[in-house]
Amino acid sequence: MVIENDLGKDNVWQLVWRIAIPSMLGQFVSVLYSIVDRMYIGNIPEVGNLALAGVGVCGPIVTMVGSAAFLVGIGGSPLMSISMGEGNMEKAKKILANCFMMICVLSVLLVAIILPLRRPMLMLFGASDVTYPYANSYFTTYLCGTLFALIANGMNQFVICQGFAKVGMKSVVLGAALNIILDPIFIFGFNMGVTGGALATVISQMASAAYVLRFLFSYFVPVRITFGGYDIKIIAKIIAMGFTPFIIIAMDNLMIIVMNTLLQKYGGAENGDMLITCATIVQSFMLVVTMPLGGISGGTQTILGYNYGARQTERVRKAQKYIMVMCMGYTAIMFVMARLAGPLFVRLFTQDPVLADKAVWAIGVCTLAIIPLGLQYEVVDGFTAIGKVKISLPLSFWRKFVYFVAIFVLPVKWGAEAIFYAEPISDIFAPIVSILIYFLTMNKILENREKSVS
Repeated sequence: MVIENDLGKDNVWQLVWRIAIPSMLGQFVSVLYSIVDRMYIGNIPEVGNLALAGVGVCGPIVTMVGSAAFLVGIGGSPLMSISMGEGNMEKAKKILANCFMMICVLSVLLVAIILPLRRPMLMLFGASDVTYPYANSYFTTYLCGTLFALIANGMNQFVICQGFAKVGMKSVVLGAALNIILDPIFIFGFNMGVTGGALATVISQMASAAYVLRFLFSYFVPVRITFGGYDIKIIAKIIAMGFTPFIIIAMDNLMIIVMNTLLQKYGGAENGDMLITCATIVQSFMLVVTMPLGGISGGTQTILGYNYGARQTERVRKAQKYIMVMCMGYTAIMFVMARLAGPLFVRLFTQDPVLADKAVWAIGVCTLAIIPLGLQYEVVDGFTAIGKVKISLPLSFWRKFVYFVAIFVLPVKWGAEAIFYAEPISDIFAPIVSILIYFLTMNKILENREKSVS
């Protein structure tokens, strides 16, 4: 058994760097799953823009299905990290066993529930009669690979939380690289269109899932997947911990669904599909912002959880300071890139000059306040890492509340395009409240942990 990172003894800054960078890069590469699909689909001759709009409608629903992986993965991995920090390896093994069982059960249930309801769901969430065939083809194919998606994303958290950030990154890179290779073959070579894009993604996730399971069943990790020891109390704790990241992802995608619906409503028959296509391109860019950002704040949760469990609270303080700096640094870079590389990014998806101009403008609007968003991510994930979901969940909901108010109010007075301003408004007001709560509560929480008896 080889330990890649000693969470309780290694230099804190070096530890943050060694775990955050692979986690960030892994999430950055994972963005390619959706971006590459959308890039090729948007360039399908004659129907590219309509097909891209159809896939854009699927995007948030697909991610909501995938959020079950984070309910279990991000719900169980902090608990496992805390148990490992306390030296309770038997409890850590039970947590992992219960999480693997939950992933398998949830995969079956989700497909059984959603598959019969896909048409009304897609139509309700922004598909039109013209874009529905593309949305249905993509979504049905993707849904059949739900088990692989949940294992690849959910169980990978248990690789990272044991300190193997590079292994976690490799599993994501494997899937993304395979997806890049298979997409043009299935979409254009086999003339399968959007179905080919979805099938390429499913096969790629199957490869990532196999890689993750092979590692977690091996003797390379301190805590391996085992069977048995299923406990309703442990399952309840996992759900309680994972509810915050789960609801964050679910609400983020609900916001996209509502956005698509409102763009269709206020854009009308003439501009509705075009604005949804524009929003799909913008959402692809925002994934480049938020997923690697989540890789930094989420991947480093294991450092905070482990040292919190071990009552090494000074290491928790140092780590969180460094993580905040990295998050802010990343969002600052992406703020600049939105303005310098936005036009190049848009041209990957469309050659339509009107659509391209609108998408470049919308990317600029949606990234106006992304720099403080880095603090929001780390504060919420930081509280979750040490088990304080009663704080992290309201902070997350506050951001969603501001967004929903803005997204419904803005178009009433200023029209469909004003919807895009809901993003920077929420990115300003949410971090202000989160930082205030952080300074009022975090020191007290850590001081109480220092005084607690093991």
